Order: sequence, then structure tokens, then C-alpha cells
Amino acid sequence: MNRIPPSPCLRLDPKLYKHLRQQVPPQVRRELKEVGWTKGLELAKLARSEGQAFDCAIWVHKAREMPTEEFRREVERELTGHETEPWEIIYFKLCKSQSLVIEQALETAALMLGSDRSRGYCLELMCADFLAGANLDGGGDPEVLLRALSNSYNFLPLEQRQEFADYVNEKIH
Repeated sequence: MNRIPPSPCLRLDPKLYKHLRQQVPPQVRRELKEVGWTKGLELAKLARSEGQAFDCAIWVHKAREMPTEEFRREVERELTGHETEPWEIIYFKLCKSQSLVIEQALETAALMLGSDRSRGYCLELMCADFLAGANLDGGGDPEVLLRALSNSYNFLPLEQRQEFADYVNEKIH
């Protein structure tokens, strides 16, 4: 009798497969091998969260049809109610001295913006600030400068926003 061998993933970690099968409703268990591990884990999160209200057919269909990252975002949106933005990991090779400067800048930005902000978000604002400064010669894109100023303004406390608005109005008139 010719049996189809289990997928390499299943041979690697049978404990995880067993745990995953226990976390999802019986009707999803039949579909686990078809949708794959990553999507299966996302289905388990939903099933645990929604309990009896879990709509198995819809979510298994989405798991089959959607690319993995899109399915992850869809599950995250369902669980949290928030839209998540696609992301990527970027690597840099730095000297020790460069690393110290960057770490200090990220820590300072986190203190200014609030500790709930991600390091990526802090880095984005630092880069926007740099681009805004690089635009001072007039050769850059004014939209970048406007976006950087708008982002910075939005992070000011209400009192400082008013001071800034008064300052700008004074310069205009």
C-alpha cells in the first residue's frame, strides 16, 4: 500500500501539530494539512478567541484563497479591530560607534514620542526630520517637508501646538 508521506513540517514537530489540532474545532482539523502550518496557527487564534461564534467555513475559505501575509493581517484585523500595515525587516551592518549613536537617538525619540511607539516608527520620524532639513536648500520635495512638519506637529502637547500656531500666525501677518 502506497501512503503519501506526511509533510516535512509534520515530521519536524508532531507535538505542535497535536497541540494545534486540539485548539481548532473538529471541522477545521480536516483542513489543517491543506492550508498549512502558518495559516493553521492563525485559525487556532481565531477559534480560541471566538469560541462557538467561530465561522469555520468562511475562515478556512479565506485561508485557502489568501496569501499567508494577507491572511495574517486579516486575522489580526479581526482579533484587534485595527488595520495592520505590511512590514519588512531591514538589516544594517554598523560599527560599534555607529550603533551607540543610533541606539541613543532611538531612545531619545521614544522618550519624546512616548514609550508605546515602536523603534521603526521612531526611526521613520527621525528620517522624515532629516529629509525636512535636507529640503532647506529648496531643491527637495516640499511634500516631504510638509509631511515631516505635520507629523512633528501632531506629537506636540496641546499647549505647545497652540504656541506653534501662534508663532506661525505671527510670522505670516
